[in-house]
Amino acid sequence: MFRYFPTNYVWDLSINLSIEMGGRLGEIEAMCAPLKEAALTPEDGGTLAFRKVWSEGADNLIDLAQDDLARGRSLSASNKLMRAANYLITAERLQAHGSEGRMALYRKHLATFYQALGLGGSGGYRVTIPYEGKHLSGIFLPAENVTGPQPVLVQVNGFDSTKEMRFMAQLPGMLAKRGIASLVLDQPGTGEALRLQELTARHDSEHWATPVYEWLAARPDVDAARIGMEGVSLGGYYAPRAVAFEPRYACGVSWGANHDWRDVQKRRLEREGEFPVPHYWSHAAWVFGAKDTDDFMQKAEGMHLDGVLDRIRVPYLVTHGKHDSQIPLKWAYRTYEQLVNSPRRELVIFDERTGGVQHSSIDNSGPALDCICDFVAESLGGRIA
Repeated sequence: MFRYFPTNYVWDLSINLSIEMGGRLGEIEAMCAPLKEAALTPEDGGTLAFRKVWSEGADNLIDLAQDDLARGRSLSASNKLMRAANYLITAERLQAHGSEGRMALYRKHLATFYQALGLGGSGGYRVTIPYEGKHLSGIFLPAENVTGPQPVLVQVNGFDSTKEMRFMAQLPGMLAKRGIASLVLDQPGTGEALRLQELTARHDSEHWATPVYEWLAARPDVDAARIGMEGVSLGGYYAPRAVAFEPRYACGVSWGANHDWRDVQKRRLEREGEFPVPHYWSHAAWVFGAKDTDDFMQKAEGMHLDGVLDRIRVPYLVTHGKHDSQIPLKWAYRTYEQLVNSPRRELVIFDERTGGVQHSSIDNSGPALDCICDFVAESLGGRIA
């Protein structure tokens, strides 16, 4: 893992995320250089300083993109705007829930991202799916060089990621080249669902996974028999739970085996393991619609996969970093061991030889991306060559 601030795991996690989303090291270093003192300060002061510098870096790219557009160079403008969107969401996810200006920063990120997406020519576009009288939002990226109904991989967030972050982190584009379309989703408790729709997280992920499946299956450009689901980090709990209770999903992937998240929370109360974001307990209460930490811990009691995974009867891939400092490696083995009825279960532990040893391979996602894309392509009838 790239450690710019050796005493601040949360900030370095954010930097690694930004790199994996296409950030440029020179731009990131220029934004981080003034923050060495702030990295040592308490959460609020430090995160505000981080936000200021990274927002200014994004604003500079937005200005440069306007110069490109004035000359008709829309592809170059898209590149700059996409990196600006990257830096804006990196700053936003570190802010405390309810902090002044956070929502405006999020909306600015969305506007910047979708301007970049529209100019970039990838073919990806925003979609909405009716849910609970509101809607879930996603990004649909069609497969490349596929005639007729296409297979699709639904990709769901972790505890604090968003669909735009996941889109920027390469998986949808790599799948498209293998003949697999993507629906990158803000499920309840994440992204727009949480921030704009006030849809909070729930342990029974099949509750939203079923309407998502049915929305996709009703599309004439989608093969209903070839829809899979992948989840990263906390999505490594949501995805297997959804595939277990919604058997129409044709395969599943856990990018980080979050087998027993309730246990992880108990360890975090005892200060074991790293936190993914500052203000962790207030963020957790927001995500789950809890009154306080005690209420959140009660809601987290249902967040485990024991007694669930034997329901899965489709191919399933479990990946985990050998030195994951958030989720212990033992849970990857537990998930794999309980997939007793999967016709093709695979467990891949990323180690020093492969790279990608940290949480959800945030230190080097390349090996995990290749592994996941090939497994999905083989399971859903895509291409591996």
